[in-house]
Amino acid sequence: MSTEPPQYPPPDDDPFKKQPPQQPPHQPPQGGGSPYDTPPPGSGSPYGTPPPSYGGDPYGGGPGGHGGPDPLAGMPPLADSGKRVLARIIDMILVGIVVGLLTWLFGTSEYDIDPDKVNTGKSFGQSLLAAVLYIAYDTFMISKTGQTLGKKWLGMRVANLNDGATPTMSTALARAAVLWLPFAFCCACIWTAICGGWSFFDKPYKQGLHDKAAKTVVVSA
Repeated sequence: MSTEPPQYPPPDDDPFKKQPPQQPPHQPPQGGGSPYDTPPPGSGSPYGTPPPSYGGDPYGGGPGGHGGPDPLAGMPPLADSGKRVLARIIDMILVGIVVGLLTWLFGTSEYDIDPDKVNTGKSFGQSLLAAVLYIAYDTFMISKTGQTLGKKWLGMRVANLNDGATPTMSTALARAAVLWLPFAFCCACIWTAICGGWSFFDKPYKQGLHDKAAKTVVVSA
């Protein structure tokens, strides 16, 4: 007979993860009678849940798809899209400073003083370095606390749509790759504007295209 103590799963220490709703205690019907009597037709369950305001989770997070509960229930309000853009600009400036220093140290500046001597290899090298640093920065910060520095300073965080928890490393990596990978190729600024600006028009979760790919939302911290 083994003397080893039973193994239990480690506690979930994510303070942002939504908790399951508390079930109200069963109350016997007023005026006597058995608490197990069948309610009359048309009365409905005394513990029925009102219909969700957003029409259910399109990602299948709730039972029944469109008939399921609102996945945002129990989470902070969605962050303002304008503040998200400002936070992104802050992050781009911070990472851009690092990119500029590294490209200067390693001699991979995108342009020379003479416009006739633009080096295509150096241009791609700087763009690739920027993409790698942006992805690494976003992935590490989001998977750790759900916040980049820009989001932290402006009071926002990234959360999983289905449970409100901080995204895992793989989720954060997928989200960052969709947003920043075009930096290594072309149209980086245009793609970033489209990808992030999508939240201004998206209903009902105000997701950017990178949020849709990772199934995340940005909420107030």
